[in-house]
Amino acid sequence: MVLLVALALFLGLFLAVLVFNPRHRASGHKGKAQASLNNDKASKSYSKTEVSLHNKRTDCWIIIKNKVYDVTSYVEEHPGGDAILAHAGDDSTEGFFGPQHATRVFDMIEDFYIGDLEQ
Repeated sequence: MVLLVALALFLGLFLAVLVFNPRHRASGHKGKAQASLNNDKASKSYSKTEVSLHNKRTDCWIIIKNKVYDVTSYVEEHPGGDAILAHAGDDSTEGFFGPQHATRVFDMIEDFYIGDLEQ
């Protein structure tokens, strides 16, 4: 029983470090300046069919609240492992707003914005 409690504490600490440790993507962190540039650009629109073609670890787009994000460069760094791939090429809104995400993901996601979902 003590071993289980110790293991649970260790895993909790490990996950907390992963969530709260600011990390940069291997392809380079764009930062807020680039995010604001993305927002200033004219948005491109993508159909759900087009987004669905980007459903692999090496080509991963997701939809969050009718916005399209190319998260390919973040897949390997995702603290939740392959969970990000569960909805690759599809709508990830529900999972994105789950309790497992720290508030910093709401700022980070804008770095990956590439356009809007066609309505």
